[in-house]
Amino acid sequence: MASTDTVTIGSRQNTHKATESAIMMIDEHGTVVAWTQAAEQLVGYSARDVVGRPAALVLPSPEEAESISAFIEQCRAHNGWSGTAAVRHRDGRLFDVGLRLSLLRGQDTAVRWLVTVSEAGPPSGEAVNGSVQDSIATPASIGVSIRDVGLRCAWANETMESHDNIPRDRRLGRRFTEAWPDAKAEALEGVMRQVLQSGTTRVHEYRSSLATGQRRDHTFAASFFCLQGADGQAIGVCAISVDLTESHQARERLALLSQASTRLGSTLDVIQTSQELADLAVSLFADFAAVDLEQSVPFGEGPPVRIGSTEDRVPQLRRAGLASIHHGVPESPWVRGEPVTIPPVSPFTDVLRTGRPYLEPILNSAAGTWIDHDPVRAEKIHQHGIHSVMLVPIRARRALLGVALFVRTDNPAPFQEIDRLLAEELVARAALSLDNARRFAREHTAALALQRNLLPQRLKGGTAVEAVSRYLPADIDHGVGGDWFDVIPLSGARVALVVGDVVGHGINAAATMGRLRTAVHTLADMELPPDELLTHLDDTVQRLAEEEADCSERAPAVVGATCLYAVYDPVTRRCAMARAGHPPPAIVDPEGGVSFPDLPTGTPLGFGVGVPFESVEMELPEGSLLALYTDGLIETRDHDIEEGMRRLGAALARPGRDLDDVCTRAVESVAGEAPPDDVTMLLVRTRSLKPAQVASWTLPSDQTAVRSARDLASRQLAEWGLEGLDDPTRLIVSELVTNAVRHSTGPVRLRLIQHQVLTCEVFDTSVPSPRLRHANTADENGRGLFLVAQLSRRWGARSVSGGKVVWAEEELAATPAPAPAPAPAAQPEPALT
Repeated sequence: MASTDTVTIGSRQNTHKATESAIMMIDEHGTVVAWTQAAEQLVGYSARDVVGRPAALVLPSPEEAESISAFIEQCRAHNGWSGTAAVRHRDGRLFDVGLRLSLLRGQDTAVRWLVTVSEAGPPSGEAVNGSVQDSIATPASIGVSIRDVGLRCAWANETMESHDNIPRDRRLGRRFTEAWPDAKAEALEGVMRQVLQSGTTRVHEYRSSLATGQRRDHTFAASFFCLQGADGQAIGVCAISVDLTESHQARERLALLSQASTRLGSTLDVIQTSQELADLAVSLFADFAAVDLEQSVPFGEGPPVRIGSTEDRVPQLRRAGLASIHHGVPESPWVRGEPVTIPPVSPFTDVLRTGRPYLEPILNSAAGTWIDHDPVRAEKIHQHGIHSVMLVPIRARRALLGVALFVRTDNPAPFQEIDRLLAEELVARAALSLDNARRFAREHTAALALQRNLLPQRLKGGTAVEAVSRYLPADIDHGVGGDWFDVIPLSGARVALVVGDVVGHGINAAATMGRLRTAVHTLADMELPPDELLTHLDDTVQRLAEEEADCSERAPAVVGATCLYAVYDPVTRRCAMARAGHPPPAIVDPEGGVSFPDLPTGTPLGFGVGVPFESVEMELPEGSLLALYTDGLIETRDHDIEEGMRRLGAALARPGRDLDDVCTRAVESVAGEAPPDDVTMLLVRTRSLKPAQVASWTLPSDQTAVRSARDLASRQLAEWGLEGLDDPTRLIVSELVTNAVRHSTGPVRLRLIQHQVLTCEVFDTSVPSPRLRHANTADENGRGLFLVAQLSRRWGARSVSGGKVVWAEEELAATPAPAPAPAPAAQPEPALT
């Protein structure tokens, strides 16, 4: 028995502003037969003033006294009345009160009325009086009993029997301890004696399960009032009891849900959140719980399933959370991560289609039910004694995320409506976390897809370099950032190496990075030297900044970037590089010596300072390491850039080590720290072509050069064992040398390079680059480059010191290339400006 005993009335002023209910009792004729101190304090009348007189003295106005009898008859028909009325204070003032009339029955057919009055608000005059007759309603579940000074029950309402399970014939005329011999009854009688002796009111809270015969405890709050007769002496005690069980359960449920809020959604992982929901449900009300999610939810892929849109098909579910009071969760046919089968006709299907919960307090597992169509679950039901089931849909924003299953096995009590309400509220809170996790998974999946498409998946260093890379975004949640890197194959077996860093982090920086990476590819295809490429890239960044500034729909973002661009030639082992506000590269020679070349810094891209970028060219020994990185690798919150560069140099100075291991060790030099910026590294080991793989000749600037070039090319192809490429190569060489002789005045040089492809290069002193054009039928010229384009895999031109180089590449095939489409005989191609 849990009880509290609180005195609520002491000495107070004689005013209607009471803080508790006032009690009076009237007979069936409307005469006051009992009064209380609280009533006196409310209306100013003492027991001597009102007991034995009509209740119309106080309720309602005297001119309406004739209607009291009719009003009482209406109350008798409805077993009581509750509403708002105006009462008259002894000084003549009217004020509003909340009024309740409870019908009491005694022995034989005698009745009494208990009037409970509580303050309702400021006076409102007769406007309230007019609505009294229309306010008849069924009273709430309040038990009332009246006991004499010997504590024998004289009057009681019908609700009391539902509170203590004592029949009316066993209650009337007996003391409480006689009708219910129990320690609780003795304690309650003790409170009643105190009330009779002191004339005050007391509130007593207690729990009871024995008298009600219910399996669960009920919590009651009882108020005891001392009743006074005409002489002001105590004539009995009034007990008013209220069942607080539901309100207590509601408070407990709120406490559980408050606890759930701290245990659900601790991460943005849908699987972890599902497991937290299952674990919490088992700890609170279930013996076994399973959480099944719609299959697209864990991966953030595909559109959400809308409630009500699954009439023709049942969503595919995957088990995400499991918990049980039994070790190993034997009740589940599926483990976490496995797909869950749903029979076409079952409560599961109904819940998924309607989005409404399902409660089966006593599971009907007899033949002829839905269980017959689900042998997998039927076996588990019979094997583990599953006897009560709840299914609650997991939904958020009208999207169906899945379904939660709760069952009882060992607990013999079936699920009740209060359990269903608790389960729904619990699942609703979990659904918010799951929806946030689902949306995060979708954004994360999209971000990763964006990053995969923006960064190279496989680095192609060709015969020039061996390359590896690492990328560690500062935005760990989304896995994307503004750093980028690339290895871009160029003509003549060369490669371009680039690392860049866009201002900012996350999706917006990644989008800007993608645009700049595309721009670098385009500029690299134009065969621009590093300083010129950065100049054009700077113009691109400035245009992007202007576009952001012109966009009125959002706050303009800061657009800026740093970049390091290098071109390495494996034929000469020379590397040209330039940087725009980017950290210098690290160069490690074959013996392990580390250096950071003193390159002109250059201004970051997008600042529009107008200072030209500068290229520096240097020769690298074969097997040298060239490390391009972003400042996130060398700059941390605790160390400056110089310290970071020393740490990076120490990690790189390991000659002979596997390139991938060296790159990993270099990036791990910042491991364990939360990088304030994205960390990117591109690490390459240089290679060089053997002299036998390159052949070059200087030709006279006359028509004899064409025949000499063809013969020299044929002999070299035979030496390399590429006779199958003789015919197309002779045609390509013939066309390129013819154009060089025709449109230049200086020497002409021919170079053949055998690497992953066969490259044919012709140098001349003219500056304009050739342009492919379509010749008309009557044109005598204009078909040379058309033939070159048909015979090669790709062709182009690049500017070099003293002129230009026109080049073409052929696949290293063992068979001759197919003859080009019929075309007029080759003619010299004019160099077009």
